[in-house]
Amino acid sequence: MALETTILIWLIPMVIWEAVWKGIGLWKSGRNNQLKWFIAILILNTVGILPIVYLKFFQKKK
Repeated sequence: MALETTILIWLIPMVIWEAVWKGIGLWKSGRNNQLKWFIAILILNTVGILPIVYLKFFQKKK
């Protein structure tokens, strides 16, 4: 039972972390009409790394 608890302690924050960054990345890529980035962020589960990379380096600047 200890292993299951440990997994949940790590899994729940990681799911929340991924959902927040994925939501921000999808929102920004959709608003910027960057369909390739939108699809990549939507399909790939990278624990928030891909959306952070998009937001930092590839987002259209205003």
